[in-house]
Amino acid sequence: MPVRPVLRLPEAVLKEQAAPVPVVGGTTRELAVDLVDTMRASPACVGLAAPQIGVGLRAFVVDVTGHRKAGSCHGMFVLFNPELLLAHGPIVAREGCMSVPDLTGDVSRATRVVVRGTTPEGDDRVMQVDAFEARAVLHELDHLDGVLFLDRVGSASSLFPRRVYR
Repeated sequence: MPVRPVLRLPEAVLKEQAAPVPVVGGTTRELAVDLVDTMRASPACVGLAAPQIGVGLRAFVVDVTGHRKAGSCHGMFVLFNPELLLAHGPIVAREGCMSVPDLTGDVSRATRVVVRGTTPEGDDRVMQVDAFEARAVLHELDHLDGVLFLDRVGSASSLFPRRVYR
């Protein structure tokens, strides 16, 4: 499947509530592959939501494998119609986003969460995640509600230019 362009602000779909996936089938499996391929083609990317590639459906991929801040690590996973069941222990940490490529910001997020969704195979999956994986899941869940990390930054003093690594 193709690697899709990642949309950036001010694209309208990034600020809209994504629609539920009605049925997990061939088309949604293709979306899952596109999400995975696009995430893998994007350096340092640990998650991507369907609205970021112009699809207004409730789906995302996350993979924090090998990240130095990861506690739990469930490998790469795609969830359709994910919902947050439980969240504990907020902490402030720096976040960035491919849809806001020039900035990072300090965002408060829960450090332990339980999320439920449907896999591309149609199975119900409940996951307990923590640390950086929890942050990534919550960040992608926000995308499905039209919320960007910028909306969660407390003040301008908590917003920073993204570092450029050579």
